[in-house]
Amino acid sequence: MGTWDIGHFDNDTAADFGGDLDDLPQGERPGLIREQFLAVFEEGEEYLDSDIAVTAVAAAALVAAQCPGGDPVTTPYGPDEPLPDLPADLRPLAVRALDRILGPESELVELWDEGESGGPWREGVLRLRGVLAAVTAATTPPA
Repeated sequence: MGTWDIGHFDNDTAADFGGDLDDLPQGERPGLIREQFLAVFEEGEEYLDSDIAVTAVAAAALVAAQCPGGDPVTTPYGPDEPLPDLPADLRPLAVRALDRILGPESELVELWDEGESGGPWREGVLRLRGVLAAVTAATTPPA
């Protein structure tokens, strides 16, 4: 994985994901975003490959960008085409995926922890998680 900065799209795999979104019709883009989160869980409790994780983090950034308090995705490496309004059920799925990515069996965390930028990268991912979790909690009916 070629990585050049700590941004959610600042690596080859996530940048390719942004291009893949642009190649799809608008109506199919939410499905591709959902697939990135589901791929994280296909690994079960096994070691999570970094390529799967980076696209899920990028997908979470796109979902969070449509939430109150979310930062817009303005990087030239993200999708160029506007996304439709994403389904609200992607938010809790994104939270669960980020929790798995930040867990102990994650190659991406190990790679970031090897360098000096691990702390700032983790802060960025935790910010995404915070935005998504807050919106999810605010819209989840009490049990």
